[in-house]
Amino acid sequence: MSSIKENIENFTAQLPEGVQLVAVSKFHPVEELAEAYEAGQRLFGENRAQELVAKAPQLPADIRWHFIGHLQKNKVRAIMPHVTVIESVDSVELLKLIEKEAARIDRTVEVLLQLHVAQEETKSGFSVDEVLQAADDGLLTCYPHIRVCGVMAMASLTDDMEQVASEFGLVRRTYLTLKDGCFDESEDFNHLSMGMSDDWQVAVKYGATLVRIGTAIFGPRKY
Repeated sequence: MSSIKENIENFTAQLPEGVQLVAVSKFHPVEELAEAYEAGQRLFGENRAQELVAKAPQLPADIRWHFIGHLQKNKVRAIMPHVTVIESVDSVELLKLIEKEAARIDRTVEVLLQLHVAQEETKSGFSVDEVLQAADDGLLTCYPHIRVCGVMAMASLTDDMEQVASEFGLVRRTYLTLKDGCFDESEDFNHLSMGMSDDWQVAVKYGATLVRIGTAIFGPRKY
């Protein structure tokens, strides 16, 4: 069985220039995150607020924590001192709350707009129509303590890679529409976060700049 270090080196070698690895460390102990850190990994993805808040103080300060799960409004304050990027912003209401909490501690946080393109209704995110309407209404660009840096999405949980490709294609087109529209003057709006252990290669073909890999690095969840 290969080590975490070997898995990270293997993935890093496969990724094209300009594509970054977010190591999805949810349900894995800090000892394993420390092993990934020693291998050079600096971007880690957590999807539970309480887990991120518990782990962050135990690990080096130069880690860039990405929050990638559904963010409950009552957890925004807790993660704000630790998180670098909130990838899962799925509503204007959440944007407003993030702005409020970032302003409260006088810091700026990066966010990605989560799009819902998958077949599963349980997944969160703006629909394409919703995010484009919010852009037209000027509701995505009025936050002094937020840098909107791109979009994030998850494809349907399926073995049909044509379906996955279709969904990632829609995400890319929506990203480009936003980039050419309300974010045309933004130097920050450059990221497409999509692709996980089973579909990251398809995501890269459709322009992913961040891929979120968990099991293929850390193995099955530990708790």
